[in-house]
Amino acid sequence: QVQLVESGGGLVQAGGSLRLSCAASGRTSSIYVMAWFRQAPGKEREFVAAINRFDTTTSYEDSLKGRFTIFRDSAKTLYLQMNSLKPEDTAVYYCAADRDISPFSSAWSRANEYDYWGQGTQVTVSS
Repeated sequence: QVQLVESGGGLVQAGGSLRLSCAASGRTSSIYVMAWFRQAPGKEREFVAAINRFDTTTSYEDSLKGRFTIFRDSAKTLYLQMNSLKPEDTAVYYCAADRDISPFSSAWSRANEYDYWGQGTQVTVSS
């Protein structure tokens, strides 16, 4: 089993920045790809970014590329750096991980591919 715990969400004014963290525990050696998704009220869960834990290959939602950056460290922690935040970025942000997802990054944006999910952290951007 793998457990994921997100942190770092909160209130921020438009144009500001936040860094989200996702701490992974349990059988983390089984994790291949980790990702961030977000879900706003009344909306479907939306892909944000993903990273291959071993070779650091990344994939981004096109509309977010340039403002958001996904990266990891050696302590099994995943991060999402969010800059130039906009009110439309307001959502619950979820960390996800997968053991056997396709090596083709086009598959990494599909929420139903992921085996493990955190409980989410709220990000609210005020105007």
